[in-house]
Amino acid sequence: MYKCNSSRLQGLIEQFSQFGATANGGVTRLSLSKEDVLARDYFCEICIELGMDIQVDDMANIYAILPGKKECPPIVMGSHLDSVEKGGRFDGVLGILTAIEAIRTLKENDIELEIPLMLVNFTNEEGARFDPAMMSSGVIASKFSKEKMLESIDKNGITFQEALQASGYAGEQGNRLTEALAYIELHIEQGPVLAAKQRDIGVVEGVLGMVCYEITVTGESNHAGTTPMSMRKDPMIVASRIISSLHEQLGKIDEELVFTFGRMHVAPNIHTVIPNEVVFTMDSRHQNPAVMLKVEKLLTGLASEESGCHISPVKLWGRETVLFDAAICNEVEKSCHDFGYSFQRMFSGAGHDAQYIASFIPSAMIFVPSIKGKSHCEEEETTFEDCAKGADVLLETVLTLQKKFSMGEKYTLNS
Repeated sequence: MYKCNSSRLQGLIEQFSQFGATANGGVTRLSLSKEDVLARDYFCEICIELGMDIQVDDMANIYAILPGKKECPPIVMGSHLDSVEKGGRFDGVLGILTAIEAIRTLKENDIELEIPLMLVNFTNEEGARFDPAMMSSGVIASKFSKEKMLESIDKNGITFQEALQASGYAGEQGNRLTEALAYIELHIEQGPVLAAKQRDIGVVEGVLGMVCYEITVTGESNHAGTTPMSMRKDPMIVASRIISSLHEQLGKIDEELVFTFGRMHVAPNIHTVIPNEVVFTMDSRHQNPAVMLKVEKLLTGLASEESGCHISPVKLWGRETVLFDAAICNEVEKSCHDFGYSFQRMFSGAGHDAQYIASFIPSAMIFVPSIKGKSHCEEEETTFEDCAKGADVLLETVLTLQKKFSMGEKYTLNS
């Protein structure tokens, strides 16, 4: 077994955290921004120094390829370099940097590859500048229309297509990732489970299914001081009752179910006026489709009228639970055993590029702990020791797959 260089990895994390560094120790590196382009340039520079060939596709996904003795599809590692606004130093980028450290360790130990290795940086994973999230992995997985994605507009009126051309990273469609023997993505957990249970590694078996509904409650505006309480059609009161009732009922479905009332718009939003409309969202996630059906039944079964107000639930989006490749997950677990690292089998509640890549390449994910579960904020933190443990597991898993694939073993989707 080979261990990665933890101090070298720490230095790499600190170097990349300068691209878009914020005053409070975080990062703002929106997709295809000048900060993102600087990080991309440095990423390519490092990969070239490691003897890797660089290719870029039409969605600005960057592929760095280290040849093997055999001409065959590669084993792929990857994640993303972009961040949310005032995000953390580890989200996404850690998957890129641990892969770089794994390749550096291979090089310094003169390990010859039978199977090519590929490292990929996916564009606009966060969706913080351009909707939707996981945009470019979604395009190559045929989840999104490229034409529609090119039309996506940021808050300054710049389209994705314009940003793509200005970045210098508009490549060729023929360079897209289309086949590989396996895909492995390392990521911070972005939740509190591993840290709370004092586990070193999360062996990620899949991504939770989810639904997001928008509920509109329509009432009648009137003067806040002159309208008797008994004569009001107040959507704010009705909305609060619905939220309270749903919170109680959803909490009884399954202890693993998570749900969030995350966005609310009130009109006209004036303190002296009874609202005429309240719109709020409810996001819910669970791995079991039967549980998600119960959630949707509750939402679609809401009364259409209450206290003179009209109630209308609309499904904004949803996704089925994504299962990662069982055989590759087992290899990740075995690598944890080999190093003596504690681990937890788990599902991801957040979305990742891997959920789309898993639709056409056998895939798995590795999680490392997030201190206090913090992510998408400047306070996001993972110890450098845990980062290095994740890199060790990533490298060992890749080396195991190298041996198995070179002997002709193949994994099928969700094997």
